[in-house]
Amino acid sequence: MDILDQIKEAGIIGAGGAGFPTHAKLASKAEYILLNGAECEPLLRVDQQLMELYPDEIIKGFEAAGRIVEAKKAIIGIKNKHKNVISILRNRIEVLKLGDFVEVKELQDVYPAGDEHVLVYELTGRVVPETGIPIQVGCVVINSETVLNIYNALQGKPVIDKFITVTGDIPNRLTVKVPIGTPIRDVLKLSGIENFEGYAVIDGGPMMGPVLSNLDGYVTKKNKGFILLKKTHMLIRKKSSSVEQAKRVNKAACEQCRMCTDMCPRYLLGHNMQPHKMLRSLNYSLSNTEDQKISFLCSQCNLCELFACPVGINPRSANIYIRQKLIEQDIKYKPTQTELHPRKSREYRLLPSKRLVARLGLSEFDKSAPMKVIQMEPEFVHIATRQHVGAPAVPAVSVGDAVKQGQLIGKIPEDSLGAAIHASISGNVTEINNDFIVIRRA
Repeated sequence: MDILDQIKEAGIIGAGGAGFPTHAKLASKAEYILLNGAECEPLLRVDQQLMELYPDEIIKGFEAAGRIVEAKKAIIGIKNKHKNVISILRNRIEVLKLGDFVEVKELQDVYPAGDEHVLVYELTGRVVPETGIPIQVGCVVINSETVLNIYNALQGKPVIDKFITVTGDIPNRLTVKVPIGTPIRDVLKLSGIENFEGYAVIDGGPMMGPVLSNLDGYVTKKNKGFILLKKTHMLIRKKSSSVEQAKRVNKAACEQCRMCTDMCPRYLLGHNMQPHKMLRSLNYSLSNTEDQKISFLCSQCNLCELFACPVGINPRSANIYIRQKLIEQDIKYKPTQTELHPRKSREYRLLPSKRLVARLGLSEFDKSAPMKVIQMEPEFVHIATRQHVGAPAVPAVSVGDAVKQGQLIGKIPEDSLGAAIHASISGNVTEINNDFIVIRRA
């Protein structure tokens, strides 16, 4: 079995984003392979700690991924504020004698430094085309935890655990490794809070993460962190508003100042994304779909809505609404620009993370969440059959089967994009449905 097959069998997906199957991403050839260690979402602390605690494993996994895509150079991108981690990585690269292939490049502490398009530009000087992906400019981008999972796969270990930061307005901030399929409530209780009645939970970072509608879900390979805040917090109120509420506010208050556009990370890279035009189109009932097609260029970073707008309205919501209407009409955006260049104003409009944290009202919670070894032993795990981009996994077990930790329980459908899933605990399969395979601990 070659390395790519080992990665495929281990069920590895992107651990820091949409969950694209890693074996499919590494099937392409690229000039550069880039490790996204930016972790640009405020308050999350997974990647920076993994690089500090497991530098050799991450470097070796990254090298292996780079060799698969036949990259000429493997570049680790990490924010310059993580001085100790940078020192550790550079030292271990030299000790492992990989300095001619792997290098560390420092990123500014800005948001969204971890956006794939932004990362590619900062590390290589190349601009990914509109609606494009990094491979179009000879790059493959991979996350720190994903690289650690690649190293583990080469040791015969599938993905059965997930590193998660639990933080926010809580007594105990921490980062912990938990079995995939663990009830989210069990993870949240590590915060020191038992009654969540007055709290809301953001699934992921404060900028892009949604507010959970209920807490009865289960950990997947894509979860990165849970942020607990009081329901009265400004950020929770903002994120909880409906599309209809956003539309009413937008019509009442938009000044057409175009700050949402002038600070848009994709616009600053040279793309034609202009959120203020989406607001104009919505507020004045303009119907020119040609002008509205640029809504497909939005990266959903939420900077326009949660920072740039001086009157606190919802440019991103307007963009989402318009894009959905175009999708319903089967209208798509076709890029016309063949060569993109960052706008001259870009260097003056990068958003420092500390300013963003202050605007979000999170400064008092922007503290360390140290890695802790806690033995999580849920009685039941619900392992999702679809926790990745592509088709859901096809069950490879039956109700009543005894399974061992690490055993394959869901296969990739034939001729489909997908990812395998494995038992995160040893026990017996008690239920199989369209969404989950349920295992009770032995």
